[in-house]
Amino acid sequence: MSQIELTVPEGALTEEGAASIQQDLARALLTWEGAPDREIFRSLLWSSLHVLPAGALVTAADDAPRFRVDVTVPFGVLDDERRAGLVREATDLVLAAAGLGADQALRVWVLIHEQPDGTWGAGGKIMRYTEVAGLATD
Repeated sequence: MSQIELTVPEGALTEEGAASIQQDLARALLTWEGAPDREIFRSLLWSSLHVLPAGALVTAADDAPRFRVDVTVPFGVLDDERRAGLVREATDLVLAAAGLGADQALRVWVLIHEQPDGTWGAGGKIMRYTEVAGLATD
């Protein structure tokens, strides 16, 4: 039960990138979480694409497009190595989807939010990490 959200300015992604980035990011997150490649885990990981008007995500220095990836995972799912790998892969995926090179990596911010156990609800009830992890053995 994780989610990954990409915020981009309108027109910043290539046509091919816009068509594939959500599922690419979702697959990357599942991999770095260490989740088994099972339908239940793929269906519980949500991926959102938020498109802002052109020019809505810039810096004080210029108006080149910027990209923000917000990742929400249960607390404790990602250790330092997995966080670093996810940040690296998400950055690479976003750059590729925008048709940008690695030299533009500072345009991509990846923010990882860890949700404390007992504070994530789905299906009308609190979902605990142990319950979700237990799905791997069912």
